[in-house]
Amino acid sequence: MSKKEAYQKKLQAQLDEWSAEIDKLKAKAAKAEADKQLEYDKQIEELRSMQEVANNKLAELKEASDDAWGDLKVGMDNAWSTLGNALKSATSRFK
Repeated sequence: MSKKEAYQKKLQAQLDEWSAEIDKLKAKAAKAEADKQLEYDKQIEELRSMQEVANNKLAELKEASDDAWGDLKVGMDNAWSTLGNALKSATSRFK
């Protein structure tokens, strides 16, 4: 397995894990009081938007040549860091 393939698998696994976390937050939001539910829904929508950006970056990576994928790695790492931090922040607010 090449470094690119290993990196893709790592990112896909992280995306899958984050998707499950966002689904859990969505379930908590559905049980929240009406005023909190709107706030939670907004945060979840922002997370889903970031998740879509990350999915698009992963798709770009999959299409990149073995030589060019290293150039995309910086953008990928930034997108992953942003989504990861936002998810941690949202999770702490949902408690």
